[in-house]
Amino acid sequence: MDPLHDPDDEALLDPRQARDLAGLVETARLASAVVRYGLRTQVGAATVVLNQDNPLPTANHACALWGTLAEVAGTLLELEQVFAEAGRDEAVVYASPTTVAEIEGIADDAGWRAVEELVAMLHRVRQYARGEARPAEDRDLLAIVDLIADDAELSDAGERRLLRNLGHRIDDPRCVLRVVDDPGADRIAGFAQGFIERGIGLVEQVIVRPGRRRRGVGRELVADVVDELRERGSLLVAAHTEEGGTAERFAEACGFEVVYGVTAYARRIDELL
Repeated sequence: MDPLHDPDDEALLDPRQARDLAGLVETARLASAVVRYGLRTQVGAATVVLNQDNPLPTANHACALWGTLAEVAGTLLELEQVFAEAGRDEAVVYASPTTVAEIEGIADDAGWRAVEELVAMLHRVRQYARGEARPAEDRDLLAIVDLIADDAELSDAGERRLLRNLGHRIDDPRCVLRVVDDPGADRIAGFAQGFIERGIGLVEQVIVRPGRRRRGVGRELVADVVDELRERGSLLVAAHTEEGGTAERFAEACGFEVVYGVTAYARRIDELL
């Protein structure tokens, strides 16, 4: 038996190691979420980040709900009010090993629902970039927003906020933004975003135009972002992706392996009115 892995699932780290690693990864994710005008705070037993300048759930969520069952249940009620006051349509919690194991039952009792099963992955095997990716420039931002907006179904107001946030990121030395140009067309074929905080690198987004998928664009973007994160001092590089299916297989093809699971819980604010 491998002492570093969970005896119930050899693909995952043992619970203690998984919690330590998840704490490091979440600290980096929170640091990325607050770029540039976000707020990180403590609400009850949870750590919360809110960023009015970034409409994506990854910049507006809670994590690390750790305490007694009563404290965690009370925190979920507090979070509903916090996200409502922030003008969010939905309150979101990402429950990794830094959250109590009983979260599923507590969330269900409180009216929250599990909306997405994710996995955290670590980069293990280097993939060599072909030199097709380049750093994103100001002139690319509108095209990047279009790609993300289509994928995330953003409103016009959300697109404007995202454009401002990307403008901040392109000037932030912790952020890595890469694009691959679409040959023969005046547009980009794909975009990837990375971030580094205290030696922890993140591959945060990879989006490829539908007509340019399965041509190596995504793998090129990931390889380039990982190389740049390593160059900037990342001791490890992590990513979150949907569990199973195409997204996880793509990450594995890019040299990542699963280390622990993450469940996203949500509570619609309009259900509370």
